[in-house]
Amino acid sequence: MELNWSTFLLEIINFLILVWILKRFFYKPVLNVIARRRRRIEKTLNDAKTLHEDAEALRVQYENRLAEWEKERQTAQSSLDKEIETERTRRMEALRTMLGEEREKARVIEQRAAETSRLRAEETALAQGAQFSARLLSLAAGPELEHRLLDLLLKELTSLPPERLSALRAAVGKTADRILVASAYPLDDDTRLSLERTLGSVLAVTTPFHYEQDKELLAGLRVTMGSWVLRANLQDELKSFSELVHET
Repeated sequence: MELNWSTFLLEIINFLILVWILKRFFYKPVLNVIARRRRRIEKTLNDAKTLHEDAEALRVQYENRLAEWEKERQTAQSSLDKEIETERTRRMEALRTMLGEEREKARVIEQRAAETSRLRAEETALAQGAQFSARLLSLAAGPELEHRLLDLLLKELTSLPPERLSALRAAVGKTADRILVASAYPLDDDTRLSLERTLGSVLAVTTPFHYEQDKELLAGLRVTMGSWVLRANLQDELKSFSELVHET
């Protein structure tokens, strides 16, 4: 078989033309497609790397934020516990103070009630004593007791201190135009004379005497000299005792 150089040359030319056509219309577009895909892949990888880095940064930031939140939570919890303990202590102290005040109030009220009961008992006893004394003195009242009260009055007048006696004399001399003697029982002439002599001597006056009977005196006398009143009778003594009972 002989080699046909013209055919061989044409085959070579056809092959070269095919290669040029392939390179021109197929290989370059394929290379361009591959290059574009490579760029897209690289861009995707870069984006994925960026996203990974961002995600890692977010993870670290999130973990840091969680740690900060935990510290803040612990700080807030500790502060809240302290505030609760402080408030509990304050309220317990206020409760103890209030209970102490209530106990003190109760003690004072109880003490006042006991004092009131005691005073009422004393007042009742004094009132009963006054009633008993009034009944007893009413039964014991008589001319003899009246004479004793008169003697007692005259004795007290003669034993007055000088300064009081001077004041009494001055008051009687200025205000008394008469001396009124009231007695539970009629006074005899001797008794009246003794009374007038003693009063005239003690008071240094010559004021006229006027006598009247007042059975409500029970026993004794009431001598009125102007603004001065000398009491030596059961009625005034019982009245004074009754007033003392009410004041108590």
